[in-house]
Parts: sequence; C-alpha cells; structure tokens
Amino acid sequence: VDHSSTYPYVMKKSLLFLLSALPLFAAEPVAIFNGNNLDGWTAKGPESYWSVVDGAIVGKSDAKKQGSILWTNESYQDFVLEAEFRYTGHVDSGFFLRNESEQIQIGISGSLKRDMTCSPYIGKKGIYPVEGVGVSTLLKVGEWNQIKISVKGKKYIVTLNGKQVLDYTTDEALEKGPIGLQVHPGLQMEIQFRGLKLTKL
Repeated sequence: VDHSSTYPYVMKKSLLFLLSALPLFAAEPVAIFNGNNLDGWTAKGPESYWSVVDGAIVGKSDAKKQGSILWTNESYQDFVLEAEFRYTGHVDSGFFLRNESEQIQIGISGSLKRDMTCSPYIGKKGIYPVEGVGVSTLLKVGEWNQIKISVKGKKYIVTLNGKQVLDYTTDEALEKGPIGLQVHPGLQMEIQFRGLKLTKL
C-alpha cells in the first residue's frame, strides 16, 4: 500500500505537536543567590555593608552613611527577576537593572521624600517618570514582600505580592548588564533580600 500521500499530513501534525510543546521547554528560574554567602556578587562601595544572615542578603550601613551597591558578577540581557525584600524604618534602596542609571525603587525617595517602591528611577535624568499603581495597599512594611521584575528590551513590568503595579518603557536602557542591590548614601538603613532567582528570556 502506498502511504506517500499521508506523509505531508503526518509531518504537519508532528510539527504542530512540537510547536505546542515548546512552552514545556521554556527556561527555568535559576538562583542567583545561594543563601549562604555572596559568591557571584561584588560590592561597589563598602563591602562591610553586605552580609548573609539566616539565608538573606542584608544591606546595612553605618554611621558613616556611605553608599554601596552589590552587583552580580554576571551580566544579563532580557530576564525576569524574582525576589523577596523586607525593611523597616527609612530606607532608600532598589534593584539596578543592567546599569546604575536604571532602577526599580524600594522605599523612600531621597528627592521626593515619600515611598516610591516599585517605581522606576532614571538616574541620568534624575526623575521618576511614572509611579507604581496601588503599591501602598500591597506593600507590607516590616514583612517579606514578593517582587517580580520583567526586563525585556526597554520595557519593565513589575509585580508586587502577586499584582502588577508597573508597565513602563524606558528610552535609556542598556542592552545588557548586571543586577544591583542598593544601600543609598546619606542615611543609616537596613534592608534584606532573599530568594533571588532569574529566568533568562
């Protein structure tokens, strides 16, 4: 029996199956903090401001109130960063995205003197171009908060405790760079980060 006429149909079905299965092979989140030490990270500023306590990265300044940024040694292009953060009192921190000018804020803005958590700060312009929506009702000061930051090209999408609070497109982003955690100069503060993991897009 000649089955040659069925080959195109079989090939088409096989191709459709493979395409439908592609999401099953999507990249998985990879831990970028091992929970034990700061291997894979390098401080710009006082190294003593950074430590690991009970499985969390602790950024804590002293009376000198110097600034320090803890950078990943690896650079990333497009990614989704997931993490938890916790703080009490007056902090000015955030996640630097691929360079020191692009940041998702955590805590009190030094310039605006109010909480701008989950809002983008563009250092080259010295502005917050937009503000995260509904953050005040979602943010749990003194407790662990879950944040997810999607960085694709120049678009930033931020989710706080399971709800999207930001969709912003910048015009300043670099194509590739490391991720940084901040202790801001000019104040004595403490912030904790844990569960940091990254999915490359």
